[in-house]
Amino acid sequence: MMRPYSEKENVQKKPYYSDRFWVAPQIPKEPVESDAIFASDLDVLKAKFEIKEAYIQRGQMVVYINPADNVDVLMCLRDELSYNFLSEHSAIDWLAKSGEFEIFYQMLSTCKHKRLRIKCFIKEKETLKSVIDVYKSANWAEREMYDMFGVIISGHPYMKRILMPDDWYDHPLRKTYPLQGDEAAQWYEIDKIFGKEYRDIIGPEERDGARIDVDDTYRFAHINHEVPFGAPRSLEKTVTEYQEEGGVFIVKKLKKEDAKILKERP
Repeated sequence: MMRPYSEKENVQKKPYYSDRFWVAPQIPKEPVESDAIFASDLDVLKAKFEIKEAYIQRGQMVVYINPADNVDVLMCLRDELSYNFLSEHSAIDWLAKSGEFEIFYQMLSTCKHKRLRIKCFIKEKETLKSVIDVYKSANWAEREMYDMFGVIISGHPYMKRILMPDDWYDHPLRKTYPLQGDEAAQWYEIDKIFGKEYRDIIGPEERDGARIDVDDTYRFAHINHEVPFGAPRSLEKTVTEYQEEGGVFIVKKLKKEDAKILKERP
């Protein structure tokens, strides 16, 4: 059993990671009427479903629908509008902002040479219908959404975690999940593989991707101060040699300090 979990709210908003919350300027939106094929596709969808919003960005149409219509909309795209490929399907965490997930389906029509993105919003505990019967490529994508975000999918034939262990607590791609992992995450593999009695011998798992240890010559390079793999760190400047001692017969010995940088090709 894993140890009790303490609730964490907006843990990624630490000053150390504040750059991750920078919001880039939005790509300009163009009216759907500017593209005849997209305009025709949208007319078909509007005749059958409620469309909340639609526009074109970077040459592809984005359409917002009701989440309850997701299966029927994708079936219409496949059978009537020739969007024969679901290339990507995932979620975006807006729970702290609006209490919702933004779900998107990235569609491709190989005969029209068009890309279309279907989007909808669902509440945190709201159930989303599986589209695996429409596009088989949704199989692993839906499992990953459940595993990484906790999005609940109904109708999936094997709704289990796909990346994390079955007994893992919480969902790593939520913005409330600590970037360095919590205490249980630091000890998970050591406890499972070796046992808790090895904690003092091995130490906690390092999960900070930005961490740099200047004394670690196993996992970090030391520019201009290179040493053999695993050797003690040195402050002596590395001497770069292009030839073995004594040089090569007839060829002048090359030295780094004699190198010249050409401003333009001769």
